[in-house]
Amino acid sequence: MLKAERQQVILNEVRIHNRVLFTDIAELLNVSVDTIRRDIKELGAAKKLKKVHGGAISLGFNNYHVENQEIYALENKSRIARKAITLLKSGQVVLLSGGTTNMEIARMIPPHLKITCFTPSLPVAVQLMAKSDVEVILVGGKLSRDSQIAIGGCAINMLNDIKVDICFLGINSIDVKNGVTDFDWDIVQIKKAMISASKRIVAPSISEKLNSTQRFKICGLDTIDVLITELEPDDDKLKDFRDAKVKLL
Repeated sequence: MLKAERQQVILNEVRIHNRVLFTDIAELLNVSVDTIRRDIKELGAAKKLKKVHGGAISLGFNNYHVENQEIYALENKSRIARKAITLLKSGQVVLLSGGTTNMEIARMIPPHLKITCFTPSLPVAVQLMAKSDVEVILVGGKLSRDSQIAIGGCAINMLNDIKVDICFLGINSIDVKNGVTDFDWDIVQIKKAMISASKRIVAPSISEKLNSTQRFKICGLDTIDVLITELEPDDDKLKDFRDAKVKLL
């Protein structure tokens, strides 16, 4: 594979999953970790992604000041967000994890909807602060520099003390057989705590993340109450999820 082709694969993976690891991409492309490290260094210098410890993240992942064109598949994420906010009602207590799709949901919440929103995500909290009738409660703890999400015992303990009406659980990968997975162990623990703190779990995900699997499991597919994609529920790409009796929106 030519370097240009290899770097395009890296960019595609970063844009879809927001963050990738050197080791995973090296395995995917069957090349050395050093080769991927050099590729990502070059892509970072060209300002096509951001190199971080152990891998790379998309430019729109953890920067709430980023220009909209830097957010991958923004139109599809906006379509998902428009569906997601139809599930919200005045008086609800809502929990949102991080990620660019949840940032878009936060941005689209009607400004005069009276709800309480918990989030461990700094960028999501900033979006919510613009809503005059939304009470925003930041789930605190050690802040992950890469994802700008609170992680660790303090955040988990706070989540253990609440029970919200609905949780919008950011998705890295989702698969019928393996459920919801991620590659960041600390984020996995936070998302497990978010699930335990919620009466209803909604999974907003662009369709490109479907049928993909990462190394750490968050939950089985049967934990998800609603899966929201940019697709219509009867789309052929969702057949496996329909067959698994997942509610689609």
